[in-house]
Amino acid sequence: MATASAFIDIPATAEQVWQLIGGFDSLPDWLPFIPQSELSEGGRVRSLQTADGAVVVERLETFDNAGKTYSYSILQAPFPATDYLATIRVDAQGQGARVTWSGRFTPVGVSNKEVEDLFAGIYQGGLEALRANYPA
Repeated sequence: MATASAFIDIPATAEQVWQLIGGFDSLPDWLPFIPQSELSEGGRVRSLQTADGAVVVERLETFDNAGKTYSYSILQAPFPATDYLATIRVDAQGQGARVTWSGRFTPVGVSNKEVEDLFAGIYQGGLEALRANYPA
């Protein structure tokens, strides 16, 4: 099993950040490369369209509003991985917040390093896009 993670510190309270990213359908609100999200199955499944037209379908696995975290799995995606489970969490960090995005997965047809680098890049790029919503 391979893993990847990234974090970023944001100059806003954990509550303010969670307000933006805590909804399972909120990716288009802060992630430019996901312009469209549609919920199904009572809000437990999201179908995402990427900026380049690819479709990613994810299932909400756990949600903890008080803990400001949720985990999701991928049901369908153009990524070289299976058994994908990722977590997004927001923690208070001094006057601001730290957002961590991490995942574990099994590579398919590529090395652990290749798929770890892929997801680490997605997580870091996503968190940098999130950070852009909070000018210092």
